[in-house]
Amino acid sequence: MKKAIIGKKVGMTQIFDESGKVIPVTVVEAGPCVVTQKKTVETDGYTAVQLGFGDVAEKKLSKPEAGHLKKAGVEAKKHLKEFKLENAAEMNVGDVVKADTFAAGDWIDVTGISKGHGYQGVVKRHGAGRVDMTHGGGPVHRHAGSMGALDAARIFKGKIGAGQMGNEQVTIENLEVVKVDAELNMIVIRGAIPGPKGGLVYIRNTVKTHKVKQAGADISKNPQKASGRNPQKASARNG
Repeated sequence: MKKAIIGKKVGMTQIFDESGKVIPVTVVEAGPCVVTQKKTVETDGYTAVQLGFGDVAEKKLSKPEAGHLKKAGVEAKKHLKEFKLENAAEMNVGDVVKADTFAAGDWIDVTGISKGHGYQGVVKRHGAGRVDMTHGGGPVHRHAGSMGALDAARIFKGKIGAGQMGNEQVTIENLEVVKVDAELNMIVIRGAIPGPKGGLVYIRNTVKTHKVKQAGADISKNPQKASGRNPQKASARNG
């Protein structure tokens, strides 16, 4: 990966672009992150850097954590995460990674821990339908229903059921960076990202190939289609 940073989700809001359209965005307090360890091919077999984020009192760290950071000569950090960056060989312990490592227009992947909803049934957890509330439905209105055929004598993989909902690692790919404020260490991202307010998130450049949509790509050359009969109307609708 080319770029990466650790951040904290501040919350969601909305902004307006130049044409007056409303853009739902998520504000992330990204960095500053300090390089706390450097991995090299000679000593570790690969190249990477470990970033630290969030100041914390040293007494709240375990002895191995405190000793690790003291050896690196950096202040106590609450969160540590390793990234295999392309320019890791050029970075050194003590270097600071700030929000301006990203710029407006960049496409990123955001990883975080989703909101925990506890133990939930199939209706809320999987969106299952329920039994009619009338005509003798019985006390099974929100149950999962049949578990499978009798002759199989087992439940097949993938069958929905009640269980823990949320509180798991989720990655949202291909999100656009709308704005970066280096002074406030803020990155504004189009759309929603995983986790609650104050949740820890990891931001990386996207692994997907983003294709820029060409003007007029939605206009068909087939005269039988609406966009082909009236290109101006199709352009106005898509714009």
